[in-house]
Amino acid sequence: MTEIKKYSRYEAAFSAEFEGNPFKDISLTATFSHPGSQPVTVHGFYDGDNTWRIRFMPQEEGEWKFVTESNLPALSGQTGSFLCVAAEEGCHGPVRVHNTYHFAHADGTRHISVGTTCYAWVYQPMERQEQTLETLKHAPFNKIRMCVFPKWYEHNYDKTPILYPYEGSVEEGFDYERPNVEFFRLLEKRVGQLADMNIQADIIIFHPYERNEWAFNYMNEEQDRIYMRYLIARLAAYHNVWWSMANEWDIFAAKPTCAKADDRYWDTLGRFVHEEDPYGHLIGIHNCVRIYDHNADWITHASMQRIDYYRTAEMTDTWRREWNKPVVIDECAYEGNIDHTWGNISGEEMTRRFWEGTVRGGYMGHSETYVCPEDVLWWSHGGVLKGESPARIAFLRELLEEYPQYEIDPISDFGDALCGGCGKEYLLYYYSGFRPTSAHYNLTVTKNYQAEIIDTWNMTRELLPGTYSGTFSLTLPGREYMLVRFVAVGDADLSKITITRDNTFADVEDMPNGYKMLEVVKAHAKEQYDVLKQYAWGLPISTYQQYTGISDEEMDRMLGLVNGK
Repeated sequence: MTEIKKYSRYEAAFSAEFEGNPFKDISLTATFSHPGSQPVTVHGFYDGDNTWRIRFMPQEEGEWKFVTESNLPALSGQTGSFLCVAAEEGCHGPVRVHNTYHFAHADGTRHISVGTTCYAWVYQPMERQEQTLETLKHAPFNKIRMCVFPKWYEHNYDKTPILYPYEGSVEEGFDYERPNVEFFRLLEKRVGQLADMNIQADIIIFHPYERNEWAFNYMNEEQDRIYMRYLIARLAAYHNVWWSMANEWDIFAAKPTCAKADDRYWDTLGRFVHEEDPYGHLIGIHNCVRIYDHNADWITHASMQRIDYYRTAEMTDTWRREWNKPVVIDECAYEGNIDHTWGNISGEEMTRRFWEGTVRGGYMGHSETYVCPEDVLWWSHGGVLKGESPARIAFLRELLEEYPQYEIDPISDFGDALCGGCGKEYLLYYYSGFRPTSAHYNLTVTKNYQAEIIDTWNMTRELLPGTYSGTFSLTLPGREYMLVRFVAVGDADLSKITITRDNTFADVEDMPNGYKMLEVVKAHAKEQYDVLKQYAWGLPISTYQQYTGISDEEMDRMLGLVNGK
Protein backbone atom coordinates (compact mmCIF):
# COMPACT_ATOMS: atom_id res chain seq x y z
CA MET A 1 0.00 0.00 0.00
CA THR A 2 1.20 3.50 -0.82
CA GLU A 3 2.62 5.30 2.24
CA ILE A 4 2.07 9.04 2.69
CA LYS A 5 3.58 11.01 5.53
CA LYS A 6 1.31 12.92 7.85
CA TYR A 7 0.69 16.54 6.71
CA SER A 8 2.13 15.83 3.25
CA ARG A 9 0.05 15.42 0.06
CA TYR A 10 -1.67 12.40 -1.35
CA GLU A 11 -2.54 12.83 -5.01
CA ALA A 12 -4.55 10.76 -7.43
CA ALA A 13 -4.95 11.48 -11.17
CA PHE A 14 -7.70 10.37 -13.54
CA SER A 15 -7.94 10.62 -17.30
CA ALA A 16 -11.25 11.24 -19.07
CA GLU A 17 -12.49 12.83 -22.25
CA PHE A 18 -15.14 15.52 -21.91
CA GLU A 19 -17.20 18.15 -23.63
CA GLY A 20 -17.55 21.76 -22.52
CA ASN A 21 -15.47 23.81 -20.10
CA PRO A 22 -13.68 21.48 -17.63
CA PHE A 23 -13.22 24.30 -15.09
CA LYS A 24 -16.91 25.16 -15.04
CA ASP A 25 -19.01 22.31 -16.39
CA ILE A 26 -17.31 19.29 -14.78
CA SER A 27 -17.58 18.75 -11.02
CA LEU A 28 -15.32 16.34 -9.15
CA THR A 29 -15.10 15.64 -5.42
CA ALA A 30 -13.48 12.90 -3.38
CA THR A 31 -14.50 11.86 0.11
CA PHE A 32 -11.70 10.48 2.28
CA SER A 33 -12.52 8.29 5.27
CA HIS A 34 -10.46 7.06 8.22
CA PRO A 35 -11.62 4.85 11.12
CA GLY A 36 -10.83 7.46 13.75
CA SER A 37 -11.81 10.65 11.93
CA GLN A 38 -14.75 12.39 10.33
CA PRO A 39 -14.93 11.98 6.52
CA VAL A 40 -13.24 14.80 4.59
CA THR A 41 -14.50 15.90 1.17
CA VAL A 42 -12.19 17.76 -1.21
CA HIS A 43 -12.69 19.22 -4.67
CA GLY A 44 -10.71 17.90 -7.58
CA PHE A 45 -9.38 20.11 -10.37
CA TYR A 46 -8.59 19.98 -14.07
CA ASP A 47 -4.87 19.95 -14.85
CA GLY A 48 -4.91 19.99 -18.65
CA ASP A 49 -4.49 17.17 -21.18
CA ASN A 50 -7.74 15.42 -20.20
CA THR A 51 -6.36 14.96 -16.67
CA TRP A 52 -8.13 15.58 -13.35
CA ARG A 53 -6.45 15.44 -9.95
CA ILE A 54 -7.49 15.24 -6.34
CA ARG A 55 -5.18 16.24 -3.51
CA PHE A 56 -5.53 15.46 0.16
CA MET A 57 -3.54 16.29 3.29
CA PRO A 58 -3.94 13.52 5.91
CA GLN A 59 -3.76 14.66 9.52
CA GLU A 60 -4.23 11.26 11.17
CA GLU A 61 -2.03 8.20 10.84
CA GLY A 62 -3.53 4.95 9.60
CA GLU A 63 -5.35 3.75 6.49
CA TRP A 64 -7.34 6.24 4.45
CA LYS A 65 -9.79 5.33 1.69
CA PHE A 66 -11.56 7.53 -0.81
CA VAL A 67 -14.32 7.44 -3.38
CA THR A 68 -15.01 10.06 -6.03
CA GLU A 69 -18.23 11.66 -7.22
CA SER A 70 -18.61 13.53 -10.51
CA ASN A 71 -21.15 14.53 -13.13
CA LEU A 72 -18.74 13.00 -15.65
CA PRO A 73 -19.33 9.20 -15.42
CA ALA A 74 -15.69 8.34 -16.15
CA LEU A 75 -14.63 10.26 -13.03
CA SER A 76 -17.35 9.06 -10.67
CA GLY A 77 -16.98 6.04 -8.40
CA GLN A 78 -13.20 5.98 -8.54
CA THR A 79 -11.68 4.51 -5.37
CA GLY A 80 -8.31 4.27 -3.74
CA SER A 81 -6.46 3.99 -0.44
CA PHE A 82 -3.14 4.78 1.21
CA LEU A 83 -1.43 4.42 4.56
CA CYS A 84 -0.61 7.61 6.46
CA VAL A 85 2.62 7.24 8.47
CA ALA A 86 4.45 9.53 10.88
CA ALA A 87 5.25 13.05 9.72
CA GLU A 88 8.63 13.90 8.33
CA GLU A 89 11.02 15.26 10.94
CA GLY A 90 10.60 19.03 11.17
CA CYS A 91 7.13 19.02 9.57
CA HIS A 92 4.64 20.11 12.22
CA GLY A 93 1.52 20.53 10.10
CA PRO A 94 -0.67 23.54 9.32
CA VAL A 95 -0.68 26.56 11.61
CA ARG A 96 -3.72 27.16 13.83
CA VAL A 97 -4.75 29.80 16.34
CA HIS A 98 -3.53 28.89 19.83
CA ASN A 99 -4.55 30.37 23.18
CA THR A 100 -6.66 33.09 21.52
CA TYR A 101 -3.79 35.43 20.55
CA HIS A 102 -1.05 33.13 19.28
CA PHE A 103 -0.26 30.36 16.80
CA ALA A 104 0.75 26.71 16.95
CA HIS A 105 1.14 23.96 14.39
CA ALA A 106 -1.23 21.01 14.27
CA ASP A 107 1.15 18.89 16.37
CA GLY A 108 1.26 21.55 19.11
CA THR A 109 4.61 23.10 18.20
CA ARG A 110 4.49 26.86 18.71
CA HIS A 111 4.65 28.99 15.57
CA ILE A 112 6.35 32.36 16.06
CA SER A 113 5.34 34.23 12.93
CA VAL A 114 8.16 36.34 11.44
CA GLY A 115 6.98 37.51 8.05
CA THR A 116 8.05 39.36 4.94
CA THR A 117 6.22 40.63 1.84
CA CYS A 118 7.17 39.81 -1.74
CA TYR A 119 4.01 40.45 -3.73
CA ALA A 120 4.77 39.50 -7.33
CA TRP A 121 7.85 37.30 -7.10
CA VAL A 122 6.21 34.40 -8.96
CA TYR A 123 5.75 36.69 -12.00
CA GLN A 124 9.43 37.56 -12.26
CA PRO A 125 11.97 35.89 -14.59
CA MET A 126 12.80 32.37 -13.48
CA GLU A 127 16.35 33.31 -12.55
CA ARG A 128 15.09 35.93 -10.09
CA GLN A 129 12.55 33.49 -8.64
CA GLU A 130 15.34 31.05 -7.90
CA GLN A 131 17.41 33.89 -6.44
CA THR A 132 14.50 34.76 -4.15
CA LEU A 133 14.28 31.19 -2.87
CA GLU A 134 18.03 31.14 -2.26
CA THR A 135 17.77 34.39 -0.31
CA LEU A 136 14.93 33.01 1.82
CA LYS A 137 17.04 29.98 2.73
CA HIS A 138 19.36 32.29 4.66
CA ALA A 139 16.80 34.84 5.87
CA PRO A 140 14.93 34.83 9.21
CA PHE A 141 11.44 34.82 7.72
CA ASN A 142 9.04 31.91 8.17
CA LYS A 143 6.10 33.52 6.35
CA ILE A 144 5.87 35.35 3.03
CA ARG A 145 2.93 37.33 1.66
CA MET A 146 2.53 36.72 -2.07
CA CYS A 147 -0.11 37.51 -4.68
CA VAL A 148 -1.89 35.12 -7.03
CA PHE A 149 -2.64 37.89 -9.54
CA PRO A 150 0.11 40.00 -11.16
CA LYS A 151 0.67 43.52 -9.89
CA TRP A 152 0.42 46.80 -11.81
CA TYR A 153 1.82 49.57 -9.63
CA GLU A 154 4.88 51.78 -9.23
CA HIS A 155 8.16 49.96 -9.92
CA ASN A 156 6.12 47.29 -11.75
CA TYR A 157 4.87 49.10 -14.85
CA ASP A 158 7.78 47.99 -17.01
CA LYS A 159 7.82 44.38 -15.85
CA THR A 160 5.66 42.09 -17.99
CA PRO A 161 4.53 38.94 -16.14
CA ILE A 162 6.12 35.77 -17.47
CA LEU A 163 2.70 34.07 -17.30
CA TYR A 164 -0.90 35.06 -16.68
CA PRO A 165 -3.38 33.25 -14.42
CA TYR A 166 -5.95 32.86 -17.22
CA GLU A 167 -5.98 31.63 -20.76
CA GLY A 168 -5.78 34.48 -23.25
CA SER A 169 -3.61 37.57 -23.62
CA VAL A 170 -3.52 41.30 -22.96
CA GLU A 171 -4.19 41.96 -26.64
CA GLU A 172 -7.06 39.53 -27.11
CA GLY A 173 -8.45 39.45 -23.58
CA PHE A 174 -8.64 36.73 -20.93
CA ASP A 175 -11.15 33.97 -20.39
CA TYR A 176 -12.05 34.30 -16.70
CA GLU A 177 -13.63 30.85 -16.69
CA ARG A 178 -10.48 29.07 -17.86
CA PRO A 179 -7.52 29.28 -15.46
CA ASN A 180 -4.07 28.94 -17.01
CA VAL A 181 -2.89 25.51 -15.88
CA GLU A 182 0.76 26.36 -16.60
CA PHE A 183 0.70 29.32 -14.24
CA PHE A 184 -0.95 27.41 -11.39
CA ARG A 185 1.60 24.61 -11.76
CA LEU A 186 4.32 27.22 -11.25
CA LEU A 187 2.51 28.77 -8.28
CA GLU A 188 2.09 25.44 -6.50
CA LYS A 189 5.70 24.52 -7.23
CA ARG A 190 6.83 27.67 -5.42
CA VAL A 191 4.46 27.01 -2.51
CA GLY A 192 5.90 23.50 -2.24
CA GLN A 193 9.46 24.83 -2.24
CA LEU A 194 8.53 27.24 0.54
CA ALA A 195 7.05 24.31 2.49
CA ASP A 196 10.36 22.48 2.17
CA MET A 197 11.98 25.48 3.91
CA ASN A 198 9.27 25.62 6.62
CA ILE A 199 8.01 28.97 5.29
CA GLN A 200 4.31 29.75 5.39
CA ALA A 201 2.85 30.95 2.08
CA ASP A 202 0.35 33.72 2.86
CA ILE A 203 -1.62 33.62 -0.41
CA ILE A 204 -3.21 36.98 -1.33
CA ILE A 205 -6.33 36.03 -3.28
CA PHE A 206 -7.28 39.52 -4.53
CA HIS A 207 -5.57 42.91 -4.72
CA PRO A 208 -6.63 46.22 -6.31
CA TYR A 209 -3.50 47.04 -8.33
CA GLU A 210 -3.95 45.90 -11.93
CA ARG A 211 -3.96 47.04 -15.56
CA ASN A 212 -7.29 47.84 -17.12
CA GLU A 213 -6.57 45.22 -19.79
CA TRP A 214 -6.39 42.48 -17.14
CA ALA A 215 -9.65 43.28 -15.30
CA PHE A 216 -9.21 40.35 -12.90
CA ASN A 217 -10.92 42.49 -10.26
CA TYR A 218 -14.03 42.84 -12.42
CA MET A 219 -14.93 39.18 -12.68
CA ASN A 220 -18.51 38.40 -11.72
CA GLU A 221 -19.47 36.35 -8.67
CA GLU A 222 -19.59 33.05 -10.57
CA GLN A 223 -16.14 33.68 -12.03
CA ASP A 224 -14.77 34.61 -8.60
CA ARG A 225 -16.11 31.32 -7.26
CA ILE A 226 -14.58 29.30 -10.12
CA TYR A 227 -11.23 30.96 -9.39
CA MET A 228 -11.34 30.51 -5.61
CA ARG A 229 -12.52 26.88 -5.78
CA TYR A 230 -9.76 26.08 -8.27
CA LEU A 231 -7.15 27.83 -6.09
CA ILE A 232 -8.28 25.95 -2.99
CA ALA A 233 -8.42 22.60 -4.80
CA ARG A 234 -4.83 23.02 -5.96
CA LEU A 235 -3.22 24.59 -2.89
CA ALA A 236 -5.17 23.69 0.25
CA ALA A 237 -3.43 20.32 0.61
CA TYR A 238 -0.12 22.15 1.17
CA HIS A 239 0.34 22.36 4.93
CA ASN A 240 2.05 25.77 4.78
CA VAL A 241 -0.82 27.75 3.21
CA TRP A 242 -2.53 30.78 4.78
CA TRP A 243 -5.28 32.69 2.94
CA SER A 244 -5.39 36.47 2.71
CA MET A 245 -8.65 37.54 1.11
CA ALA A 246 -7.13 40.80 -0.09
CA ASN A 247 -4.26 43.17 0.07
CA GLU A 248 -5.80 46.57 0.92
CA TRP A 249 -9.40 45.44 0.58
CA ASP A 250 -10.75 48.97 1.12
CA ILE A 251 -9.08 50.34 -2.04
CA PHE A 252 -11.68 48.44 -4.07
CA ALA A 253 -14.24 51.01 -2.91
CA ALA A 254 -12.81 53.36 -5.55
CA LYS A 255 -13.90 50.92 -8.28
CA PRO A 256 -17.69 51.54 -8.37
CA THR A 257 -18.36 49.05 -11.18
CA CYS A 258 -16.51 46.30 -9.33
CA ALA A 259 -18.51 43.92 -7.09
CA LYS A 260 -15.72 44.13 -4.53
CA ALA A 261 -16.49 47.81 -3.99
CA ASP A 262 -19.37 46.55 -1.83
CA ASP A 263 -18.18 45.82 1.71
CA ARG A 264 -20.77 43.05 2.07
CA TYR A 265 -19.31 41.18 -0.89
CA TRP A 266 -16.11 40.55 1.06
CA ASP A 267 -18.11 38.69 3.66
CA THR A 268 -19.49 36.50 0.86
CA LEU A 269 -15.99 35.82 -0.46
CA GLY A 270 -14.52 35.14 2.97
CA ARG A 271 -17.26 32.71 3.92
CA PHE A 272 -16.85 30.90 0.61
CA VAL A 273 -13.14 30.28 1.26
CA HIS A 274 -13.84 29.29 4.87
CA GLU A 275 -16.46 26.74 3.78
CA GLU A 276 -14.56 25.37 0.78
CA ASP A 277 -11.24 24.80 2.56
CA PRO A 278 -11.47 21.34 4.18
CA TYR A 279 -8.45 21.95 6.43
CA GLY A 280 -9.35 25.22 8.11
CA HIS A 281 -6.27 27.16 7.04
CA LEU A 282 -5.84 30.59 8.58
CA ILE A 283 -7.77 33.43 6.86
CA GLY A 284 -7.11 37.17 7.12
CA ILE A 285 -7.97 40.35 5.22
CA HIS A 286 -5.51 43.25 4.96
CA ASN A 287 -6.43 46.95 5.02
CA CYS A 288 -5.05 50.16 3.60
CA VAL A 289 -6.81 52.83 5.69
CA ARG A 290 -10.22 51.44 6.62
CA ILE A 291 -9.98 48.40 8.86
CA TYR A 292 -12.27 45.44 8.21
CA ASP A 293 -14.45 44.24 11.07
CA HIS A 294 -12.31 41.40 12.35
CA ASN A 295 -15.13 40.12 14.54
CA ALA A 296 -16.34 38.18 11.48
CA ASP A 297 -16.28 34.49 12.40
CA TRP A 298 -14.48 33.43 9.22
CA ILE A 299 -11.47 35.64 10.07
CA THR A 300 -8.93 33.76 12.18
CA HIS A 301 -6.44 36.57 12.80
CA ALA A 302 -6.01 40.30 12.21
CA SER A 303 -3.75 41.10 9.24
CA MET A 304 -2.95 44.78 9.72
CA GLN A 305 -1.27 47.74 8.07
CA ARG A 306 -0.12 50.90 9.83
CA ILE A 307 -2.96 53.35 10.44
CA ASP A 308 -1.08 56.64 10.05
CA TYR A 309 2.47 57.92 9.61
CA TYR A 310 3.61 56.62 12.97
CA ARG A 311 1.26 54.27 14.83
CA THR A 312 1.84 50.66 13.95
CA ALA A 313 3.17 48.24 16.52
CA GLU A 314 1.93 50.56 19.26
CA MET A 315 -1.63 49.48 18.38
CA THR A 316 -1.01 45.75 18.86
CA ASP A 317 -2.46 45.31 22.35
CA THR A 318 -5.39 47.63 21.51
CA TRP A 319 -6.31 45.46 18.52
CA ARG A 320 -5.90 42.29 20.58
CA ARG A 321 -8.43 43.57 23.11
CA GLU A 322 -10.82 44.70 20.38
CA TRP A 323 -11.04 41.41 18.48
CA ASN A 324 -9.68 38.70 20.81
CA LYS A 325 -7.64 37.27 17.96
CA PRO A 326 -3.96 37.09 17.04
CA VAL A 327 -2.64 40.36 15.63
CA VAL A 328 -0.19 40.15 12.72
CA ILE A 329 1.00 43.57 11.56
CA ASP A 330 1.95 42.42 8.08
CA GLU A 331 2.78 45.93 6.94
CA CYS A 332 4.32 48.17 9.58
CA ALA A 333 6.00 50.17 6.74
CA TYR A 334 9.06 48.96 4.86
CA GLU A 335 12.78 49.49 5.26
CA GLY A 336 13.96 51.47 2.25
CA ASN A 337 14.31 54.87 0.63
CA ILE A 338 11.57 55.28 -1.97
CA ASP A 339 9.48 58.44 -2.05
CA HIS A 340 6.56 57.06 -0.02
CA THR A 341 6.43 57.19 3.76
CA TRP A 342 5.34 53.55 3.86
CA GLY A 343 8.57 52.56 2.14
CA ASN A 344 11.39 54.63 3.64
CA ILE A 345 11.87 53.80 7.30
CA SER A 346 15.34 52.90 8.54
CA GLY A 347 16.60 49.52 9.64
CA GLU A 348 16.64 50.80 13.21
CA GLU A 349 12.98 51.79 13.03
CA MET A 350 11.96 48.50 11.44
CA THR A 351 13.77 46.62 14.21
CA ARG A 352 12.17 48.83 16.86
CA ARG A 353 8.71 48.15 15.47
CA PHE A 354 9.35 44.41 15.48
CA TRP A 355 10.27 44.49 19.17
CA GLU A 356 7.47 46.90 20.05
CA GLY A 357 4.85 44.65 18.47
CA THR A 358 6.39 41.50 19.92
CA VAL A 359 6.43 42.76 23.51
CA ARG A 360 2.84 43.95 23.08
CA GLY A 361 1.83 40.39 22.21
CA GLY A 362 1.68 40.46 18.40
CA TYR A 363 3.59 39.35 15.31
CA MET A 364 5.30 41.60 12.79
CA GLY A 365 6.01 41.68 9.06
CA HIS A 366 8.96 43.07 7.11
CA SER A 367 9.77 44.09 3.60
CA GLU A 368 12.29 46.25 1.71
CA THR A 369 11.89 49.04 -0.83
CA TYR A 370 15.38 50.25 -1.70
CA VAL A 371 15.89 52.25 -4.92
CA CYS A 372 18.40 50.64 -7.26
CA PRO A 373 19.38 51.00 -10.95
CA GLU A 374 17.61 47.75 -11.88
CA ASP A 375 14.43 48.92 -10.13
CA VAL A 376 14.13 45.51 -8.45
CA LEU A 377 12.58 45.93 -5.01
CA TRP A 378 12.25 42.96 -2.67
CA TRP A 379 8.74 44.13 -1.67
CA SER A 380 7.38 43.18 -5.09
CA HIS A 381 10.03 41.36 -7.08
CA GLY A 382 12.18 39.41 -4.66
CA GLY A 383 15.84 38.93 -5.51
CA VAL A 384 18.22 39.79 -2.68
CA LEU A 385 17.88 41.57 0.66
CA LYS A 386 19.83 44.80 1.13
CA GLY A 387 18.66 46.20 4.45
CA GLU A 388 20.01 46.24 7.98
CA SER A 389 16.93 44.89 9.73
CA PRO A 390 16.92 41.22 8.57
CA ALA A 391 19.97 40.35 10.68
CA ARG A 392 18.33 42.00 13.71
CA ILE A 393 15.05 40.21 13.01
CA ALA A 394 17.00 36.94 12.92
CA PHE A 395 18.41 37.87 16.33
CA LEU A 396 14.88 38.53 17.63
CA ARG A 397 13.63 35.19 16.35
CA GLU A 398 16.62 33.41 17.90
CA LEU A 399 15.87 34.97 21.28
CA LEU A 400 12.18 34.06 21.14
CA GLU A 401 12.83 30.49 20.05
CA GLU A 402 15.11 29.89 23.03
CA TYR A 403 11.96 29.69 25.15
CA PRO A 404 9.21 28.55 22.74
CA GLN A 405 6.96 27.53 25.64
CA TYR A 406 6.36 31.17 26.55
CA GLU A 407 3.75 33.01 24.50
CA ILE A 408 4.21 36.73 24.98
CA ASP A 409 1.27 38.79 26.15
CA PRO A 410 1.27 42.48 27.09
CA ILE A 411 1.78 43.04 30.81
CA SER A 412 2.11 46.81 31.18
CA ASP A 413 2.80 49.94 29.18
CA PHE A 414 2.67 52.02 32.35
CA GLY A 415 5.97 53.08 33.91
CA ASP A 416 9.50 53.40 32.64
CA ALA A 417 9.47 50.55 30.13
CA LEU A 418 7.06 48.55 28.01
CA CYS A 419 6.67 45.11 29.57
CA GLY A 420 5.39 41.89 28.08
CA GLY A 421 5.86 38.25 28.83
CA CYS A 422 4.26 35.07 30.08
CA GLY A 423 2.80 35.43 33.56
CA LYS A 424 5.51 35.48 36.21
CA GLU A 425 7.73 33.04 34.33
CA TYR A 426 9.12 35.20 31.53
CA LEU A 427 9.37 39.00 31.38
CA LEU A 428 10.61 41.35 28.66
CA TYR A 429 11.25 45.02 29.42
CA TYR A 430 11.79 46.95 26.19
CA TYR A 431 13.21 50.49 26.26
CA SER A 432 12.72 51.39 22.58
CA GLY A 433 14.20 54.85 21.89
CA PHE A 434 14.80 55.60 25.58
CA ARG A 435 18.32 55.45 27.02
CA PRO A 436 18.35 54.86 30.80
CA THR A 437 21.63 54.26 32.60
CA SER A 438 19.79 52.38 35.33
CA ALA A 439 16.35 50.94 35.89
CA HIS A 440 14.25 49.89 38.87
CA TYR A 441 12.28 46.62 38.91
CA ASN A 442 9.56 45.20 41.12
CA LEU A 443 9.41 41.48 40.43
CA THR A 444 7.54 38.91 42.46
CA VAL A 445 9.45 37.64 45.46
CA THR A 446 8.01 34.18 44.90
CA LYS A 447 10.32 33.51 41.94
CA ASN A 448 14.05 33.67 41.36
CA TYR A 449 15.02 35.14 37.99
CA GLN A 450 17.96 35.00 35.67
CA ALA A 451 18.56 38.45 34.16
CA GLU A 452 19.97 39.29 30.74
CA ILE A 453 20.70 42.71 29.22
CA ILE A 454 20.22 42.58 25.43
CA ASP A 455 21.14 45.19 22.84
CA THR A 456 18.61 44.50 20.08
CA TRP A 457 20.42 46.64 17.51
CA ASN A 458 24.07 45.71 18.15
CA MET A 459 22.93 42.13 18.82
CA THR A 460 24.85 41.67 22.06
CA ARG A 461 23.84 39.80 25.19
CA GLU A 462 25.07 40.09 28.77
CA LEU A 463 23.89 37.39 31.15
CA LEU A 464 24.13 38.77 34.68
CA PRO A 465 25.52 36.56 37.46
CA GLY A 466 23.29 35.25 40.22
CA THR A 467 19.52 35.52 40.45
CA TYR A 468 17.07 38.34 41.20
CA SER A 469 13.70 38.71 42.87
CA GLY A 470 11.62 41.37 44.54
CA THR A 471 12.72 45.02 44.31
CA PHE A 472 16.12 45.92 42.86
CA SER A 473 17.94 48.12 40.34
CA LEU A 474 20.16 47.28 37.36
CA THR A 475 22.80 49.38 35.63
CA LEU A 476 22.04 49.75 31.91
CA PRO A 477 24.23 50.92 28.99
CA GLY A 478 22.38 54.19 28.30
CA ARG A 479 21.78 53.24 24.64
CA GLU A 480 18.63 53.01 22.58
CA TYR A 481 16.88 49.72 21.74
CA MET A 482 17.83 47.88 24.93
CA LEU A 483 15.87 44.91 26.24
CA VAL A 484 16.07 43.31 29.69
CA ARG A 485 14.86 39.74 29.90
CA PHE A 486 13.99 37.92 33.13
CA VAL A 487 13.46 34.16 33.08
CA ALA A 488 12.22 32.36 36.18
CA VAL A 489 14.68 29.64 37.17
CA GLY A 490 13.14 28.53 40.45
CA ASP A 491 10.60 29.21 43.18
CA ALA A 492 11.48 31.05 46.35
CA ASP A 493 10.95 29.46 49.78
CA LEU A 494 7.67 31.14 50.72
CA SER A 495 7.98 30.10 54.36
CA LYS A 496 10.92 32.46 54.72
CA ILE A 497 9.30 35.48 53.08
CA THR A 498 7.67 38.25 55.06
CA ILE A 499 5.31 40.51 53.14
CA THR A 500 5.99 44.21 53.63
CA ARG A 501 4.87 47.45 52.05
CA ASP A 502 7.72 47.05 49.54
CA ASN A 503 6.22 43.86 48.12
CA THR A 504 3.53 43.89 45.46
CA PHE A 505 0.03 42.49 45.27
CA ALA A 506 1.33 40.32 42.44
CA ASP A 507 3.47 38.68 45.14
CA VAL A 508 0.55 38.42 47.54
CA GLU A 509 -1.45 36.35 45.02
CA ASP A 510 0.95 33.47 45.65
CA MET A 511 1.26 33.83 49.43
CA PRO A 512 -0.56 31.86 52.13
CA ASN A 513 -3.52 33.94 53.31
CA GLY A 514 -2.71 36.52 50.64
CA TYR A 515 -6.28 36.30 49.35
CA LYS A 516 -7.39 38.16 52.48
CA MET A 517 -5.36 41.19 51.50
CA LEU A 518 -6.71 41.08 47.96
CA GLU A 519 -10.24 41.07 49.33
CA VAL A 520 -9.45 44.26 51.26
CA VAL A 521 -8.12 45.92 48.12
CA LYS A 522 -11.23 44.93 46.19
CA ALA A 523 -13.47 46.28 48.93
CA HIS A 524 -11.70 49.65 48.93
CA ALA A 525 -10.98 49.97 45.20
CA LYS A 526 -14.26 48.56 43.83
CA GLU A 527 -14.51 49.84 40.21
CA GLN A 528 -10.83 50.83 40.24
CA TYR A 529 -9.71 47.28 40.92
CA ASP A 530 -9.36 46.21 37.27
CA VAL A 531 -7.47 49.40 36.45
CA LEU A 532 -5.13 48.81 39.37
CA LYS A 533 -4.54 45.24 38.29
CA GLN A 534 -3.76 46.26 34.72
CA TYR A 535 -1.51 49.22 35.38
CA ALA A 536 -0.08 48.88 38.88
CA TRP A 537 -0.12 45.24 39.90
CA GLY A 538 3.68 45.13 40.03
CA LEU A 539 4.10 48.29 42.06
CA PRO A 540 4.84 48.26 45.84
CA ILE A 541 1.92 47.84 48.21
CA SER A 542 2.60 51.30 49.63
CA THR A 543 1.71 52.74 46.23
CA TYR A 544 -1.71 51.11 46.38
CA GLN A 545 -2.56 52.96 49.53
CA GLN A 546 -2.53 56.19 47.52
CA TYR A 547 -5.21 54.76 45.21
CA THR A 548 -7.33 52.75 47.61
CA GLY A 549 -7.36 54.88 50.76
CA ILE A 550 -6.37 51.96 52.99
CA SER A 551 -5.07 53.40 56.29
CA ASP A 552 -1.67 52.56 57.73
CA GLU A 553 -3.35 50.88 60.70
CA GLU A 554 -5.53 48.67 58.52
CA MET A 555 -2.60 47.80 56.30
CA ASP A 556 -0.54 46.83 59.35
CA ARG A 557 -3.38 44.59 60.47
CA MET A 558 -3.60 42.92 57.08
CA LEU A 559 0.17 42.44 56.88
CA GLY A 560 0.01 40.76 60.26
CA LEU A 561 -2.68 38.37 59.04
CA VAL A 562 -0.78 37.52 55.89
CA ASN A 563 2.41 36.88 57.83
CA GLY A 564 0.61 34.76 60.38
CA LYS A 565 0.97 37.17 63.28
